[in-house]
Order: sequence, then structure tokens, then C-alpha cells
Amino acid sequence: MPNFEKRSVGRTGLFVTSLGFGGVGLGQRVGAISEAQAEATLNAALAAGVGYFDTSPWYGHCLSEHRTGHVLRTQPRDSYVLSTKVGRLFFRPDNPDSFKTKVWVDGLPFDYRFDYTAAGIRRSYEDSLLRLGVNRIDMLFVHDLDDRLDKGDANGIEIGGIDGAIEQLDRGGGWRELADMRARGEIKAIGFGINDTGLIPRFLERFDPDMFLVAMPYTLMDQDALDEELPLCAEKGISAVIGSVFSSGITATGGGSDAVYGYKPPPADVLTKLNGIEAVCARHGVPMRAAALQFPLFHPVVASIIPGAMAPEHVMENAALMEHAIPSDFWAELKSERLMHPDAPTG
Repeated sequence: MPNFEKRSVGRTGLFVTSLGFGGVGLGQRVGAISEAQAEATLNAALAAGVGYFDTSPWYGHCLSEHRTGHVLRTQPRDSYVLSTKVGRLFFRPDNPDSFKTKVWVDGLPFDYRFDYTAAGIRRSYEDSLLRLGVNRIDMLFVHDLDDRLDKGDANGIEIGGIDGAIEQLDRGGGWRELADMRARGEIKAIGFGINDTGLIPRFLERFDPDMFLVAMPYTLMDQDALDEELPLCAEKGISAVIGSVFSSGITATGGGSDAVYGYKPPPADVLTKLNGIEAVCARHGVPMRAAALQFPLFHPVVASIIPGAMAPEHVMENAALMEHAIPSDFWAELKSERLMHPDAPTG
């Protein structure tokens, strides 16, 4: 079993394994899996030495939290670190017999609304405790304060988009509630989950997070977060957890007809870049998945990567690829071919 390095989360005193487990797949983002398969996948992660698990009420409309808790609550509570998200509240839909989730394949039949106020944050947190079946969560991320609130989700538009959400966090007391929970020791770390650049500087003007969950802007395919976001984190002693390590799939599956980038079919320029990276991988005998997994961990602010998994073999393969030796010449060629940011740390 690999002995994954443990890294600190900001200045909290909390440590997480460099390889974590992301719970998106357990919420059935791209396909349905059985309860038995979900349980086997989580147990495979535990057997592989993964000690950090991330989930969210949003994943499968609470399905991922239920599945995660089903396994983790049987483990000694000090043997793993657990994070989930706040910002959405789930409730019985108006038409329960006909309700269907739009994003998730056979998600649980609960509707939701956004709520970043103090009362909303507290209820979201307490609901998560009950769904997970544990009485302690280590880290809470404020979820999805990004463009979907302005244009991609009608429920987000109802609260005034991202500006309205930030006002709820600030003037509505949502962030104060999180900070108070942290001060009381209920949780050890608080932060934001982001999918776009430009948000970290905006949040740091008003809030004092311990970490950010960065999905998409810092992967083998994209390093836009190097220009401003990650240097700001380094300056302030803030950690990053990297989600969507495979850019939502494309650096795990390649550029075939079912390729997905940012949960959408990849545009032509993305496929061109992917082909270039694949060619460099082939010349150096490096599996692209190994490069995608290992790359973010070179950055000093990155505490953990949290690739998702939907089957035990995905977890075991990821664990093995974390140990795959990658020569320094590989990273140098990616930079010389302009397939990677020239300032990206690579060991």
C-alpha cells in the first residue's frame, strides 16, 4: 500500500493525504452505479491508503453524502479527514412523483435552493452531519460561487447571482457563521470551491479562508491559476485542494468521441493541445493519467488532489499511477512545446 504524503491545510494544523477521494462520481454525474459498487469504491480508497474524502450535498442531490457516510461512519473517526460543501438547501419538491434531477443521473428526488446566509449555512452543515451519519466534519467549502449563479442556474439568479451570494455571506452573516464554527472547533478549516479564475482575489478582499478547492484552472491542461490565484494563496498561507484533476475526464480517457472537458464536448483548440500532450507522453513512456495526477502536487500551496472514481479499479489505478516515475525531461519538453505554463512548478 502506498504511503501517501500528508500535507498541511493552511495554518489550521490539519493534515490531509496528497491523494484524496472526490465524491462527484458517487453522485452519478456521468452514469449510474449500484450501492454495492459505490461501497466497494470507497473501501478500495481506504485500502489504498487514501485518508481524505470530499463530498457535497450537490452531488446527486445528497446521494454522494449518503454513500460516503455509509462507509466512513464505520471507520474510526480520527482515521480520515472529511470535507463537504455548504450553499444549497434541499427539500421535498412541489411535484414529488414527477421530479427528476437535471444534472445527475438518477439523483435523489429532492429539489434545492441556494442560501448563503447564516441560517442557510448552519442548516446545510447540520443536514450534512445527518446524511453522513457522523458528528464531525473537518472542512467546509462554500460551493459554486461562480458564473452558474449569474447565468447557468435559475435558482442562482433568484438570489441575485454571485453578487447576491456574496452579500448573503457577508451582510447576511454566512461567513461569520462559518468563522464562528471554526473558532469553536466544530470544524477545522473553511474555504471556497471555485471553477473559474478571477474569484480568489475577489473573495480575499472580504473573507479569510484557510483553503480553496480549485476545479479546472490548475490541471495538466490548464494553468491559468498560476497568474494570480495561486501566488496570492502562497502569499497568505492559504492551501489549495485540486479537483477535476483530469479536466473532468479528457486526460484520463483521451480525445475520443465521448471525450469530456469541463463536463462538455471539447472544442478544437483543447483537442489540439491534448494531442500535443499525448505525443510528449508517448515519447517519454509516461501515462497521461500519471502526469495529470502528479502535476498539481508540485505546487507548494497544493495540499491534495481529489480525483473522482466510480469503481474500485479506478481508485487502485490512480494510487499506482501516483507512484509512477516521471523524468524531468518530460516536464521540460511540455514547456518547450508551449503545452504548459513556463512557470509551472514541476519538481
